Amino acid sequence: MEVIYILIPLALVMAGLALAAFFWTVRRGHMDDLETPAHRAVFDDER
Repeated sequence: MEVIYILIPLALVMAGLALAAFFWTVRRGHMDDLETPAHRAVFDDER
C-alpha cells in the first residue's frame, strides 16, 4: 500500500512533463501543418 504514495506523485509528474512537452512543440510550430507532408509523399515528382 505504501507504493501508492510513490506512484501517484510519479504519475502526476510524468503527466505534467508530457503536457509541458506538448505545449512546447505547439509553440515551436511543429503542429502547424499536418497535411502537406503526407501529400508530398504521394505526389513525389522528380526534379
